[in-house]
Amino acid sequence: MSSRRANAPEVRESIEAKTASVDVEMKDTPDDDVDAEGDPDVDMDAEGDEDAEGEEDAEGEVDDEGRPDMYRLIHNLSTYLCSVQDDGEQLAAGFQRIPNRRTLPDYFEIIAEPIAFSTIRGKTQKKQYGSFAEFVKDVAQICHNAQVYNRPSAPIFGAAVRLREILVQELKKLVEKGHINANDAQLPDLGELPPAEESPPAEDDDEDEEGEEEEDEDEEEEEDEDEDDDSDDEGGRRRGRRRRGAGRRDQDKDYEDDSHKRRGRPPSVLTPNEARIASLLKGLRKPKDDAGNLLVHPFEKLPDKAAVPDYYTTILNPIALDNIKKKAKRKKYQSIDHVLQDLNLMFENAKRYNEDDSEVYKAAVELQKEAIFLAEQEKAKPDDDFRDEDGKLPLAEIQHNGQSWKVGDWVHIRNPNDLAKPTVAQIYRTWQDRAGQRWINACWYYRPEQTVHRYEKHFFEHEVVKTGQYRDHQIEEVLDRCFVMFVTRFNKGRPRGFPLDKEIYVCESRYNEEKFTFNKIKTWASCVPDEVRDKDYEMDLFDVPRRMKKIPSPIKHLLREDAKEIDELPKPTWGSPNAPPIVGAVHRRKREANVSEAHLFFRFFCPAMPCHDSAGHRCIRYQQTNALHNPCPPTPFFPSQLQRLILDRDSCMPQAFFRLTLLSHATNHNFLGITTASAHPSATSHVGGPTT
Repeated sequence: MSSRRANAPEVRESIEAKTASVDVEMKDTPDDDVDAEGDPDVDMDAEGDEDAEGEEDAEGEVDDEGRPDMYRLIHNLSTYLCSVQDDGEQLAAGFQRIPNRRTLPDYFEIIAEPIAFSTIRGKTQKKQYGSFAEFVKDVAQICHNAQVYNRPSAPIFGAAVRLREILVQELKKLVEKGHINANDAQLPDLGELPPAEESPPAEDDDEDEEGEEEEDEDEEEEEDEDEDDDSDDEGGRRRGRRRRGAGRRDQDKDYEDDSHKRRGRPPSVLTPNEARIASLLKGLRKPKDDAGNLLVHPFEKLPDKAAVPDYYTTILNPIALDNIKKKAKRKKYQSIDHVLQDLNLMFENAKRYNEDDSEVYKAAVELQKEAIFLAEQEKAKPDDDFRDEDGKLPLAEIQHNGQSWKVGDWVHIRNPNDLAKPTVAQIYRTWQDRAGQRWINACWYYRPEQTVHRYEKHFFEHEVVKTGQYRDHQIEEVLDRCFVMFVTRFNKGRPRGFPLDKEIYVCESRYNEEKFTFNKIKTWASCVPDEVRDKDYEMDLFDVPRRMKKIPSPIKHLLREDAKEIDELPKPTWGSPNAPPIVGAVHRRKREANVSEAHLFFRFFCPAMPCHDSAGHRCIRYQQTNALHNPCPPTPFFPSQLQRLILDRDSCMPQAFFRLTLLSHATNHNFLGITTASAHPSATSHVGGPTT
């Protein structure tokens, strides 16, 4: 760090990736990959289990004269780099082979020098390295390529950065032992990284790109609907807090209105480890110099390479406080000692670069002592000190029945209303109370039969809907794992490695229990916990996308024979206070103006065909198409001209049909070139449309 840091621009911001779309991992593949030199890949994969700290370094064997053999050094170091692990995963797993040219042709347009560890193994076997520096350049090129092609938020990008750091550390050890000289350990300048680009939305191309806007709308909607939930019997200290003793109340109207009222999303909390780290970083911002300036100021960001180029030739592993904060926010530190290692590295870098009598050097010495003191102070605190005002001790995970349960996991929770239909939910919080009981807070997803909807509504097979219910459950209520996929991915494949005997559901909509309405989800990332929004799961893709069939409501038969369009909305039947409804309800009320099917109808149209609805009324059927690929001009309709507008569930959404019942006394109408006869006895309005 230098005193010139005050004028340094901010370092490149990492962008939170909301999808794993084109991030490249160079894993083994049966395709005909070729390495950078065109040599066949050599099957010499490293086998080792040293962790990231490296119990053994990459030192090579020496000959009879005590000099290391270059190729033995290269082999040992490359083997070590391929086996080193971080957070239980091999960092180099994604760099073993060059991507397939047919699968990712643009990779070879962007990357001028493709290379992978298979290339290095081939060159080592054939003894094609003229110097150790050539090998160093190849490893550096692997890391550089990954950073050039992928987004900063991609896991493969982070693995490349970490692997480069470990390479620098191992090279330093080899220099200190005299096995290589300093020039051989110098990483080449491979050029600047491109500016960070905006990450795509969490879903695929069919998704609306207004994820952040929807997320804000979601929060506003929850706040609006939850405005009466801001207090509880004990003073309303936290929104959505579970009410004690609700299960002992009689099932009267007050019970129904209160016990089953939706609970808002739980507030974000820190585990004891995360709280200790946050306290340490906060404490470093307190020491000041005689002029009242923060001592930590010069350490906030790395110096500008253009302004201080020699800093990066002197400091092999640069790091600044903003890098450390980002790692802490993304929960990359397993302990306070882990973050202290990075802080010590930052201070040692400053002491190495700056003169002993400089202000930055003196600040580094003082802050380093302060960091060690604060770390010891935090470690001395018992976990109980980090309980919240309700006595909850946040946990990073819960061990139960031989499995680990953590935030983001999809689970089946025991449903006392129907043991055969466990509650589908996603974990949002994990904690332990003062008595030692472990709890989760989970967001419920309702099955179709647990909702109130129009009797003609159809659902996907295995469909669930997201609710605003965030409920507390003892860990013993968790029965099993399950998985919920967003509708845009469900027909394309299944989560990789997920057990075949576990249930997988599909979700398309949010369910509003106040208004009994369904709203299409635009961005899936807005529906999951903050902790997992930048994480994605790999999929085993189907050979071709599967047809998604919609089926009639499973409770359609519950419609009363005397049901009318002007009836009040029915209520679901509740049972246990901490479970979804025993059963929902159906009605015949008119569709609301904001029903999503109506919006789709007014946007996209295709040539129509005559048909009849279930009541025998003459109808016209229209096929929906993707406006991006096959747009059809919209026809001007008005709500007064529609009796009903429903989605034909015989087809999946990309090829959905809409059915329109014409309300007209006229015998024949020319409508999109099709002559139809209206047989509806109550038809009153003339329907017109363009002719073809």
